[in-house]
Amino acid sequence: MKIFPYQLLSQCDLVVDAIYESSGDGQIGGEPISKILPGSGNMGGFRVSGRGERKNWVVLFSTGEDRDWPDTLDLNTGRFVYYGDNKTPGHELHDTRAGGNKVLRAAFTRLHDDAGSRADVSPFFVFKKMPTENGARSVQFKGLAVPGYPGLSATEDLVAVWKSSKGQRFQNYRATFTILDVPVVSRAWIADLASGNSLGMNAPSAWSDWVKTGRYRALTAEPTTVIRSMEQQTPDTPLKRDILRCVWLHFKDSPIAFEGFAAHLYGMLDARVVIDEVTRASVDGGRDAVGRYLLGLPDDPVYAEFSLEAKCYRPPAEGETPNTVGVKEVSRLISRIRHRQFGVLVTTSIVARQAYEEVREDRHPIVFIAGRDISEILIANGFNTVERVSNLLQNEFRVG
Repeated sequence: MKIFPYQLLSQCDLVVDAIYESSGDGQIGGEPISKILPGSGNMGGFRVSGRGERKNWVVLFSTGEDRDWPDTLDLNTGRFVYYGDNKTPGHELHDTRAGGNKVLRAAFTRLHDDAGSRADVSPFFVFKKMPTENGARSVQFKGLAVPGYPGLSATEDLVAVWKSSKGQRFQNYRATFTILDVPVVSRAWIADLASGNSLGMNAPSAWSDWVKTGRYRALTAEPTTVIRSMEQQTPDTPLKRDILRCVWLHFKDSPIAFEGFAAHLYGMLDARVVIDEVTRASVDGGRDAVGRYLLGLPDDPVYAEFSLEAKCYRPPAEGETPNTVGVKEVSRLISRIRHRQFGVLVTTSIVARQAYEEVREDRHPIVFIAGRDISEILIANGFNTVERVSNLLQNEFRVG
């Protein structure tokens, strides 16, 4: 992974997935984005350059650590979801200090304007927090984004969602962008943008094409065969670890009760999942749930049927060795798919590497949901504190 040192930031291009280091002293003045893109400011999730209605560019910065508003980038499709800046009660949707939600409203309004005013939409540069040994405020460039996504309507790509905090309700935007197929943003184009010229000879072709025709050329990255490591299946933040531990402790003495939770969790992952039955416990540990995945239209449905198995095993924890899901358990699920199209395995622990490799290399249609995934699915569905998860388990999945 390419790393640009702090001393070269004012001269370098923007390269997708490259890291741009901050100064070593950790001071806000050594923040890198303002050096790469002069005039952008050095604080906040929204940073704009230029005055008036049309900005030279907009920076979207994400820490990746906001449990209530989790920004996400799908590398396979180039779809980027970013939340606005009205994140606390007491303010109207557009009444924010940085004016980020006003920026979103203006961009998406121009996108859907019948007059075709995409030329007035500012380019969005997406960065993510990525500390290094030499700079605690270092960032990674994730790409050049434009508002909207192929197939999304004007009622779907910018949505005001409700949240509550301490008994108070408020709204914030959920905005969907497309990361364009632009591997490198040149310094020459950045200079053009600073002078108000976004469509000159230095403009990336994917950007010019979108402005002129509205066609999205997304930066997609087809994954290689994925064998997730133990670390990738293990919660990577204290909050995720605490949430997984809460789930594990709740079900560890009643693993049969975990089966219903596992089926419910898979339904939380995707609205197209239909759980038909959580099967009765069997002596040989057979399939724990069966269901269908909607492929067709709601009024003309086509389904893919699946079998689900749940394994409430000890998760990785400091000082404790996890009880992993091995070849034996995975092979049993494969054999029990039978006439169904795919299988789902949900575990509070991890899938051992040998079992993972055999499934992926032999192309068995198995979905693995490991401990880290459980935490992230719960957080994405609003169960973003241990207390909320505990209340869910106590109210809907009682044991004993």
